[in-house]
Amino acid sequence: MKLGVCYYPEHWPEERWALDARLMRDLGLDLVRIGEFAWARMEPAPGQADWAWLDRAIETLTGAGLQLLLGTPTATPPAWLSRAHPDILRVDADGRSRNHGSRRHACLNNPTYRAESRRIVTAMAERYGEHPALVGWQIDNEFGGGGTARCYCDHCAAAFRAWLAARYGAIEALNEAWGAVFWSQTYADWSQIDPPDDRVDKPNPSHALDYARFCSDATAAYQQEQVDLLRRLSPGRFMTHNFMGLFRELDPFDLAASLDLATWDSYPTGNLERWGPALAPDPEGQYAPDVGHPLITGMAHALTYALKRAPFWVMEQQAGAINWGRINPGVRPGTTRLWCWHALAEGASAVVFFRWRATLFAQEQYHSGLLRHDGSPGGGLADVRRLAAERERLAAIAAHPRANRVGLLIDFADLWALELQPHRAGFDYLAHLFVYYQALARLGIGVDLVPADADLAPYTLLVAASAHLGNAALAGRLESWVRQGGQLLFGVRAGFKTPSNRVTDEPLPGVWRSLVGATIVDWQALPDGVGWPVVGEVPGLVGPAGTWVETLRTETARPLAHFQLPDGPVPALVAHERGAGRVTTLGWVPTVAQAASLLATLLVAAGIPPGPALAPGLVAARRGPYLLLLNFTDGPLAATAAGRDVTVPARDVVVLADDAVLEPPQV
Repeated sequence: MKLGVCYYPEHWPEERWALDARLMRDLGLDLVRIGEFAWARMEPAPGQADWAWLDRAIETLTGAGLQLLLGTPTATPPAWLSRAHPDILRVDADGRSRNHGSRRHACLNNPTYRAESRRIVTAMAERYGEHPALVGWQIDNEFGGGGTARCYCDHCAAAFRAWLAARYGAIEALNEAWGAVFWSQTYADWSQIDPPDDRVDKPNPSHALDYARFCSDATAAYQQEQVDLLRRLSPGRFMTHNFMGLFRELDPFDLAASLDLATWDSYPTGNLERWGPALAPDPEGQYAPDVGHPLITGMAHALTYALKRAPFWVMEQQAGAINWGRINPGVRPGTTRLWCWHALAEGASAVVFFRWRATLFAQEQYHSGLLRHDGSPGGGLADVRRLAAERERLAAIAAHPRANRVGLLIDFADLWALELQPHRAGFDYLAHLFVYYQALARLGIGVDLVPADADLAPYTLLVAASAHLGNAALAGRLESWVRQGGQLLFGVRAGFKTPSNRVTDEPLPGVWRSLVGATIVDWQALPDGVGWPVVGEVPGLVGPAGTWVETLRTETARPLAHFQLPDGPVPALVAHERGAGRVTTLGWVPTVAQAASLLATLLVAAGIPPGPALAPGLVAARRGPYLLLLNFTDGPLAATAAGRDVTVPARDVVVLADDAVLEPPQV
């Protein structure tokens, strides 16, 4: 397992570089990422390149034995470019242009900016692309960050029209797909179509969904230009991009398709604040105050692994307090190490710490580094030293791939469609998936996130929490997979829409109906505090159904549970035998406890052995013969695993192998 650090030589006096490089190597680091925000130093003025400083920085760092990861600097165009070509600036949905002074302020569909991006990347690759210490390239930085996933400028409008013409072929096909007859939205020509910006009171959801798809595709096309250049000019180096975990506004599977490696930027305390209100407003367990929510972090790890179905890197690992949250808690010794072990447990093969030294200026002054502002050791430095001493064990575990047999189906078009029309406040696509993710974690079972086009063969249990947009091709693949013995669980809102975000005219659940063996005859959102009683034969599946309910009429399925309504019982959970497998359909949004009860039954049917018995606050993950138990609380916790009782110290990890506890090396 590689360990690295993000470094900004342009921020520090040149006489400091050699000392920093030596300290990095002495700490046990393998590689350093540089360059991703340095365009203005590379080109201080039009036609005036300055590579000498970067030449010296690279030679200083690599001369100390560090491998090099270069970032293309296209997230931060220099001021001279923004001022010479103001039309490159992004336009927000309200028609306001971004200004220079931060990052991600350029439109990726702007022809001038595309040409300038190709030019600077070409110059970098021609100069450094075959450097013997260069191992890879990071394309740009955090696509979509800072509310920049969607631009509404004239260049984007023109590109959107071309994208629609390629997608639909004829304007009549678009009108039909969008239901444009509604409110007299019918278009006679592509030129009449604009992006669905804030000048529209309520945009057509089909129009808005296609714009989300277009923006994701446009970002992937922009990235592809850099990938193509770098593959030609810097052969043999990997291509990656640093994704942002559970970021919603771009489809990471589209972006990852042409990359060699997926990476993401992990800031657990910030991501609890950013994603927690939607995913886990009432966190289960009493986690330590400086660890974030481990299951939110774990789901982001799982998504990053899913992008290439291969080991991933954490390109920016929090190593102290961050600066961008509402509350930015301190990070105590031991926590950074725990985060790194967690990343390893979920499939990471490298961790790169952000950052080497806390900056003295600008927007990130309060963001910690491995070194403090004065160059003295930061709180995370001892953790990294301890990790370096554990390198042999880390490598042994990392050599074993994830081999989970449970998958959660994920589709960003479903996510966008449900965001556009949630119908009930608080209904959230990712939060619904997260209920099942938490339930499986409670059962000690590892889970993969699975896109619609993935190979289903590795899995014996699949959960389709909200398969909202009917996908006929996936329906056929699932039918075959179930008949061969797969266990499939459908949740609510399945098959309600067509791929163009129109309601289906088929009986619900639309394209999934033959799989389900039942018809959804009624659906509704329930007010807060209202629950329907449930009675059934699944052990532990008790308590009221809330949030969203769907009543079913069985055809070839059989009921497993009923809503107990004043007019009599109505099927709420049904099972449908298909060949050697079974499809189970749940008619409400479960609590974590309800989902765990149902999944425990389905795991038995799928032939998946039970996981370890875990106290709240413990997380388990298996890598080959190794079982990792991670404690995210401030007190020791007990677990029963591999036939033995184990105590995991506070904010620490225990590794089991062959019924033995592997003691960590002493530092």
